[in-house]
Amino acid sequence: MTRPAIYSRPNKPLTIPVRKRGEVAPLAQIEAPEIITVDRATECHVTPDDVAGRMVDYLGPQGDYLTLEPSAGTGQLARALLASGHSPRELTMIERHHQLAAMTRKIGPTIHGCFLDYADEVKGRAAFPRIIMNPPFREVRKHIAAALSLLGRGGHAEPATLVALVPVTFEHPEAEHLEALPPDTFSTARVHTKIIRVRRD
Repeated sequence: MTRPAIYSRPNKPLTIPVRKRGEVAPLAQIEAPEIITVDRATECHVTPDDVAGRMVDYLGPQGDYLTLEPSAGTGQLARALLASGHSPRELTMIERHHQLAAMTRKIGPTIHGCFLDYADEVKGRAAFPRIIMNPPFREVRKHIAAALSLLGRGGHAEPATLVALVPVTFEHPEAEHLEALPPDTFSTARVHTKIIRVRRD
């Protein structure tokens, strides 16, 4: 008795199911998760919504004020500004981290770069009647000094105003202490913080 060859073709034809082009469901678009925590690359301490809202209130009444957000991060302060009625056309955001800058571009125009470099470049040529900021805590003095170098009334009758969230250890002769924030305001940073304001006529 002869054994059948194991490689012999069966009587039935071999068939492979093939889908027509267009029948395959498109792949779902994968979006990178938003960066909402602090790390060494971003130094981004996300301002809570309620704190951001109060900081905007401390700036004063809304109007046609050019407003600077020097460390835009995830855009929390910018969103609070827009929610209060501020025009995105009068808002300048600066963010050095490329992923964060991509996020804030969805809110409004964003300059991708270091704020300290930007301040050096435009000093004497640009003045912002409103500045709102949550600067990197490790270089808070440099960032506040750079921001104050750009603070100016710009033809407005109201005083030029800067509102900033800073460590409680930060002091400046022009700074008005507005409020101390709870110790758990930033879960990723064990830094006690406060809100200050500087006004210049």
